[in-house]
Amino acid sequence: MINLAEVRSANALPIVSFDRHELGEILRIYGRMVAAGEWRDYAIDTLKDRAVFSIFRRSSEMPLFRIEKNPKLAKRQGAFSVHAAGGLVMKRGQDLSQVLKVFDKSLKLAQT
Repeated sequence: MINLAEVRSANALPIVSFDRHELGEILRIYGRMVAAGEWRDYAIDTLKDRAVFSIFRRSSEMPLFRIEKNPKLAKRQGAFSVHAAGGLVMKRGQDLSQVLKVFDKSLKLAQT
């Protein structure tokens, strides 16, 4: 006989995901940017080594930004990071709220 509980637990790979508090912080920023007309869609990927919250201007495009949680980097550079569309790491850190402050900076129109 095969114990299905043992087989399921052996095959179940742990995945990384955002917890409720982290997702609430991300969605607060996302909601503000949607209200401003900057962002329109998002996707959440939970992988075995990291979790990714991708932000889109349109759902058919490449993501404008990716907010990643990678626990393997927690003791080095910080578990959280924000990546721009070209792959540039905009900010890294241990505290998600500090990392998300990269979106608080308002862009100003240059006077010519």
